Amino acid sequence: MLQIFRKFNLVIIAIVILGGCASKPPAAISKIPPENPSLTKVRLDIDSFIGTEVRWGGVISKVENKASHTWIELVRHKLRENGKPRTNDRSDGRFIASFEGFVDPVVYEVGRPLTVVGTIEAKTERPIGEYDYLFPIVTVEGSYLWKAAAEYRDPYYASPYWYYDLRFYHPRPYHHHHHRYH
Repeated sequence: MLQIFRKFNLVIIAIVILGGCASKPPAAISKIPPENPSLTKVRLDIDSFIGTEVRWGGVISKVENKASHTWIELVRHKLRENGKPRTNDRSDGRFIASFEGFVDPVVYEVGRPLTVVGTIEAKTERPIGEYDYLFPIVTVEGSYLWKAAAEYRDPYYASPYWYYDLRFYHPRPYHHHHHRYH
């Protein structure tokens, strides 16, 4: 009985350890600042948060390469335990991640999730459509570009076995028609 109990405890410990590894954030974004204020709170008074460290993430909405740095505009989302943005969650606004040097917009493409660790250094007002929006600017110290979300594929319409695809034989559901003869 004691051996079964020990094996059970060993299995539980292994699950806890391996489960913890699965949710560990990548090294570049593992630092969680002690304060880490929300974007909603920061946008109320950006000046009072200048110099504050944050770990924020979201979905890329724009990439602008300038002479010595790159601004990446992000639609911010809350982060999971591993630091990945919850893109199916509501956004609490936008911010600009300022990277030193050139960032390739083909790699950092619009729609990809990105998490950054950095310091709020400034603010800028820019239009989103006809609305003037106030963006906090975060100077990036560490970042992680997540893989793009896989597109949903309907297994019927994306079948690799097209020669077995019954659509060619029955383009719509086959219905038996019962006719009454009088």
